[in-house]
Amino acid sequence: MSGLNIVLFEPEIPSNTGNIGRTCVATGTRLHLIEPLGFSLSEKALKRAGMDYWPQLDVTRYLDYEEFLEKNPGARIYMATTKGQRLYTEVSYEPDCYLMFGKESGGIPEEILKQHPDTAVRIPMIGETRSLNLANSVAIVLYEALRQNEFAGMKLQGQLTKYTW
Repeated sequence: MSGLNIVLFEPEIPSNTGNIGRTCVATGTRLHLIEPLGFSLSEKALKRAGMDYWPQLDVTRYLDYEEFLEKNPGARIYMATTKGQRLYTEVSYEPDCYLMFGKESGGIPEEILKQHPDTAVRIPMIGETRSLNLANSVAIVLYEALRQNEFAGMKLQGQLTKYTW
């Protein structure tokens, strides 16, 4: 199980959060949800995307960003944003760091980003593309952090079965 953490700031789309929850279960990563959420955690879309993995998820909810900071003192937070000056591959992720992603419609607020300019990272894109899908962005950055930490505790090899080929 990794010690990594995914933080979603005010997520709005249940299927994205469900997919992210499933990715967290598959990687042993904790999920932190900063309210307000744009949906109920009991919504069908959330459960459909997270499938039957949601009950296995280590998830914590916070009333706001201040409560998140209060309950996670000293957390090393990397903020994924299109406004980041460094690529997500240019930093060294600690095995217990927090990877924060903003809401689908507006990202992480600039007042928060200004407090963390040295840990704001971006995923490269061409042209004037506004952003990638939230669940895809989480997977990209999370797997880079896992790779840097040598996929600690994860199954690294598959096994062929008679049904594989």
